[in-house]
Amino acid sequence: MKFIDVFAGCGGLSLGLLKAGFRGVAAIEKSPMAFETLRHNLVDGHRYQFEWPKWLPKQAMSCEDFLSTYSENIKDLRGKIDLMVGGPPCQGFSTAGRRNPADPRNKMAEQYLELVKIIRPTYLIIENVSGFNSKFSEKKRTDQENQKNFERSYADFICEELSTIGYSVSRGKLNCARFGVPQNRHRYLIICTLRNKEVNFFEELLGFSDQFKEQKKLPLLRPTSVQEAISDLETRDRKLVECVDSSMPGFLEAAYQAPQIYSPYLHLMREGFDAAPNSRRLPRHKPNTILQFSKIQRASEPGRSLSKKARDNLGLKKHAITVLTKSAPAPTITTLPDDIIHYSELRILTARETARIQSFPDWFEFVGKYTTGGKSRKLECPRYTQIGNAVPPLLGEAMGLLIKCLDHQISASYPAEGKLDEAT
Repeated sequence: MKFIDVFAGCGGLSLGLLKAGFRGVAAIEKSPMAFETLRHNLVDGHRYQFEWPKWLPKQAMSCEDFLSTYSENIKDLRGKIDLMVGGPPCQGFSTAGRRNPADPRNKMAEQYLELVKIIRPTYLIIENVSGFNSKFSEKKRTDQENQKNFERSYADFICEELSTIGYSVSRGKLNCARFGVPQNRHRYLIICTLRNKEVNFFEELLGFSDQFKEQKKLPLLRPTSVQEAISDLETRDRKLVECVDSSMPGFLEAAYQAPQIYSPYLHLMREGFDAAPNSRRLPRHKPNTILQFSKIQRASEPGRSLSKKARDNLGLKKHAITVLTKSAPAPTITTLPDDIIHYSELRILTARETARIQSFPDWFEFVGKYTTGGKSRKLECPRYTQIGNAVPPLLGEAMGLLIKCLDHQISASYPAEGKLDEAT
């Protein structure tokens, strides 16, 4: 089965689908930094390679540019794509910030819909933040159209549009920890099909979680813990050496030594990879910062974001900061590395540790600068941002396996409606 990834980021969802046996055709991503990580690993990678069309340059581009520049070529894809996936940028309707229905970034979801109408893939997956289904709330509503926009969520708008063009829509919110990801990451999914309209794909996905974890040999009765994911990356009793993949000199990393015994989750992350993973650069915290981390650790409840009272007492302006609990999943990994403090070391996490918590395997190499600041934050997508924005590959793999399985069942029942996927 062939897929296209739109708003692909660094390739978390694409990686999951490739691992599930799908064949990648193209990936559209606006950020050059994120696209280069995706290209390096999945388009021209050693383990996976997209079946990239000759007419499409292997370079970053926006969905708008893709539509306007290659409209005739895109029309030729109609009926040839089994699955289209994408997580349109969510800043305009995220509950973490100001929710503005007029935010131009919301238009990206409409561009995604335009692509759907042209290509008409058999299946669709749209992944976004849980606030994607929250209705806008403002005191000032100036006209009737504005009133209509406020009365429904952006997810409602998209689902209504998809239903109008013939798709059967199922949707809902889930926690990625349900699929073995060591992180309480709540996401909103819209899963659509042009085929059997009696199947609720979202409900089927929820019911598939235990079978998926059993297949991956992950614990069924408890979530995967942070310690299971990153304990081999601790720096205690490790020699510190120069970081070899940092564009800025003077940074260190802990010499990597693989443990003799892997946890089931770590076994998935190592995946036969016998080298040290990249992106292990340690932060250069100032003494005052380390002292502040110590105070935060003493003032925090394990696994809970620091309370407002504690933040005020410590003079912190950050809205959220959490000390990890080693025996529990992490909170949602964000694009800001200083949102989370290590469970046993007075530091933020390395990029590789955040990648492990997102379920990226160690062979997957992140490229480009580690962080950025100032005005560049709106323009650049460094490693921490790439990782924080990604769909956990484990969730992507579970969705891919489920769609292949259900497609096989539907094809067996209605052979005239579609081809039988023998691999399933």
